[in-house]
Amino acid sequence: MQPIIKHLLDLQTVDTHLQDVRARLTQFPKRLAEVEGRVAAARAELEHSKAAHLTALKDRKRYELDVEQWKEKAKKYRDQAYQVKTNEAFKALQNEAQTAENEVAKSEDRLLEQMVAGEEYDGRIKVADKALKEVEEIAKGERAKIESERAVAEKERAGFESERATAVAAIPEDLLDHYQRIARKHGGTALAEVRSEMCGACGVRVRPHVFQEMRREGNEEIYHCETCTRMLYYIEPPKQPAPPSTDNSSSASQSSDT
Repeated sequence: MQPIIKHLLDLQTVDTHLQDVRARLTQFPKRLAEVEGRVAAARAELEHSKAAHLTALKDRKRYELDVEQWKEKAKKYRDQAYQVKTNEAFKALQNEAQTAENEVAKSEDRLLEQMVAGEEYDGRIKVADKALKEVEEIAKGERAKIESERAVAEKERAGFESERATAVAAIPEDLLDHYQRIARKHGGTALAEVRSEMCGACGVRVRPHVFQEMRREGNEEIYHCETCTRMLYYIEPPKQPAPPSTDNSSSASQSSDT
């Protein structure tokens, strides 16, 4: 393999690691936002329960006041009924008193409903408060884990960026620019290995004379896939050891002597 191809492969390996770690780093804000979202939802549930409970208390006080006011009106009409001198006036006041008493009953029913609702909201507040504390405790651990993972990823990125600077230093500027253009086009992969005389990236067969030139010792030309334009490289397989030889002449001599 040509030394320059080796440098380009080293760079591609580092770039692959960098691409991966940068992708991981982009996920940390999202993960933290999801944690904060769960906390916010639990806090909102608690605030909603508190607001509903406060509304129920206000309504309860209003209905308590209604009960008292209608009771006073009913008593007033009853008292006035015994002071009038005509049956018509008496009946009218009695009707007014009955209407007021009916309103008392309605207000008392509404008051009872609000008292029951208030107890329910009080229970919801306790449940929501407990849930919020549990969510906050879990979130605390998740935040610590995410920040720890992010610190590790940041350290990895710094290390890979340092490795990349070393790899880039060994590559001529024009070739580096060429590599980066191809890498941007193919998701970070600018080089492809030739396997079975085919481009390992897109599967297109390499022309025989190109393949032979790539294998020729001392060749310094850089070849590209005719289809995907990636730079091609080939790794010679290790030579297989020769099978042990059989000494046929010795065997034949021994047979003749016998």
